[in-house]
Amino acid sequence: MKTEKKTGADRTQPAVRDEWWSDERIQSFLALDTTADEAPDFHVLSKAYRGMVAEAFSRFITFFVEEGRNINEKNYRGETILKIVSEHRNSEEYAKILKQAGAES
Repeated sequence: MKTEKKTGADRTQPAVRDEWWSDERIQSFLALDTTADEAPDFHVLSKAYRGMVAEAFSRFITFFVEEGRNINEKNYRGETILKIVSEHRNSEEYAKILKQAGAES
């Protein structure tokens, strides 16, 4: 049985934009598993970008770089996370964070 997607006030789970992300929670993204055909560092960056507010993402990138991970790893289409982020509306802050950490398009 298919139901229509809920929008606005009808959503059962409201958006959360002001929650605090602990360092442990942010660092847990570094251990995310990936499939055999996915580039592991790209996968982790993508999940962090899509799941974190900009402040938490900035802290995540610091941990990511400190671990010696590849911020310029490409997906199966040859795209870096910065290229993808740069194509999204309202993602300027995320792109700036990535560029400051050495990301390339």
